[in-house]
Amino acid sequence: MLRRLYHDQPESFAFTPDNQKWAEAQMKKFPEGRQASAVIPLLWRAQEQHGWLTRPAIEYVANMLDMAYIRVLEVASFYFMFQLQPVGSIAHIQVCGTLSCMICGAEDLIGVCKNKIADKAHEVSADGKFSWEEVECLGSCANAPMVQIGKDYYEDLTAARLSEIIDELAAGKVPVPGPQNGRFAAEPLKGLSSLRGFDSGKTKHNASVQAAVEIGDTVKRIDGTEVPLLTPWVKDSATKAAKPKPATKPKAAKPKAAAPKAAKPAAAPADVAEEKPLTLDAARETGADDLKLISGVGPKLEGVLNDLGFWHFDQIADWTAEQVAWVDSRLKFKGRIERDNWMAQAKELAKK
Repeated sequence: MLRRLYHDQPESFAFTPDNQKWAEAQMKKFPEGRQASAVIPLLWRAQEQHGWLTRPAIEYVANMLDMAYIRVLEVASFYFMFQLQPVGSIAHIQVCGTLSCMICGAEDLIGVCKNKIADKAHEVSADGKFSWEEVECLGSCANAPMVQIGKDYYEDLTAARLSEIIDELAAGKVPVPGPQNGRFAAEPLKGLSSLRGFDSGKTKHNASVQAAVEIGDTVKRIDGTEVPLLTPWVKDSATKAAKPKPATKPKAAKPKAAAPKAAKPAAAPADVAEEKPLTLDAARETGADDLKLISGVGPKLEGVLNDLGFWHFDQIADWTAEQVAWVDSRLKFKGRIERDNWMAQAKELAKK
C-alpha cells in the first residue's frame, strides 16, 4: 500500500511542555549519540498530541533526534500505526478484518462504519468526529469480531452494538471496553469447562477493562498530563525535595567504614562564564574539515557547527572551558562536548 503525506498540512508543530519533557526523557534511555533509537515513541507521542502525524511533526522529531527528515519519514510511512492523514477528533475506529473476525461478522461492522462515518476508509465523517479503517489481526480472535478504538479493544461485537458505541462516543460518553456480550474475558461462550475455581466476582471486569475503567481515560489521547509522567529513569529533584525523608533514630549496629569521597567533578559548562571562541565566516581555501569524524557529531550537528563558524578541527582542539560553555549553550543536547571529549578528538584529527 502506498503511503504518502497528506496534501493539506499545518504550518508548524511543537510538543506541549509536558510532552517535550516526556520526549527528552525517552531520549535519555539511550547512549549519547544514539538518540535516534527513540524515534518511534516520539513519533507516537506526536500523533497522540495532534491526532495524526503531520509533516511538521515528523520534521520536529527529526530535529530533536538529529536525524535527516527522510529517515524519520521512512519510519512513519513504514508502520501502519502511524496515521499520515487526518482522523476523527473523537475516535478513529480500527476494524479487524482478518480470518476469525471476518468469519464472525467483521463485514457487518465495516458496513456500520460506512453508513455512520464515511463510505471509504481513512475519510473523516462530515462532522469531523470519526474515521475508520480495516486492519490486520489485532490478536483477539477468541472474542471476534472486534474493533480497536484508541487504546482499547471492543470485543464480541454485533453491528447493532458497534452502532450504539459510535452514538455513545458522539454524545460524549465513554463506552466500557472489552467483551460486549457479557463475557468476563475470553472464556468459552457456553461457560468454563475447566478452571472452575476461577473467581471473576472479585472485580466487575477483567483486568484490562478494569484498568481502563479505573483510569478513566479510555479513548482519550495522551497529552502529557498523565500522572505519573512515565519516565522513571529521570531523576526528579523537585519531587525528592518535596518529600523529605522522615527522621529516624540511629541504629546501634556496628558503623560501616566510610566510603572514600569521590573526586569533585569538573564544573559543568553551565557553571562557567561563557567566552566566544574564534569563529570563521567560511571555511579556509583548503576546504572544510569533515567534522563528522568527531564521535558524537552527525550531519545535522556538523551543519550547526558550521553555522556557528566552526569549520576546522584546529578551531575545536583548543577550546577552553569558557569557550565550551559558549558552544554548549547553543546546542540542543547539553554536555555532549565534554562527554565525548571533542577537543581531544579534534586535536588528533588535526594532526592527520
